[in-house]
Amino acid sequence: MAAATAVRPGPRPDMPAGPTWTPAWIGLGSNLDDPPRQLDAASAGLAALPQTRLVANSRRYWSDPVGPQDQPRFLNAAAALVTRLAPETLLEALRALERALGKQPPAVRFGPRRIDLDLLAYDELTLASATLELPHPRLHERAFVLYPLAELAPDLWIPGRGRVAELRRRVAGDGLSPL
Repeated sequence: MAAATAVRPGPRPDMPAGPTWTPAWIGLGSNLDDPPRQLDAASAGLAALPQTRLVANSRRYWSDPVGPQDQPRFLNAAAALVTRLAPETLLEALRALERALGKQPPAVRFGPRRIDLDLLAYDELTLASATLELPHPRLHERAFVLYPLAELAPDLWIPGRGRVAELRRRVAGDGLSPL
């Protein structure tokens, strides 16, 4: 898994020794309040998460909204992290970052959002709990997730679905345009 070995750094002096560094991939999206600025702020927030390192960001893609079409297009990207946080703790940190960036629950499902941070995959872990499902349950069918994710981790194995590069080839890129 070439991408995974590329995102496993050595210890960082400002972090205590402890659990193993684990790769994780985050989906970022925004269609309100200057989406490029929102993704910049989210990326900076990801870089500041405790016991976590931001390794890379994908290019950004404009995409048509899923759900109600009477809303602005979304700007989407993916980020590669390595973290010592457990998956549930990382999800809590992502939710706290969303709140800090001013996210309000959308009035309708799949409605407009200032920022949306999704934990797409945590290494190759499969998990189903009351608060978290890994890998993300709709990752394999969404071009706005797969195109940026394939830039960062084309060989990432999505349990039960296949490699990201292959999944990307299976979805149409209609409605996507690089920023």
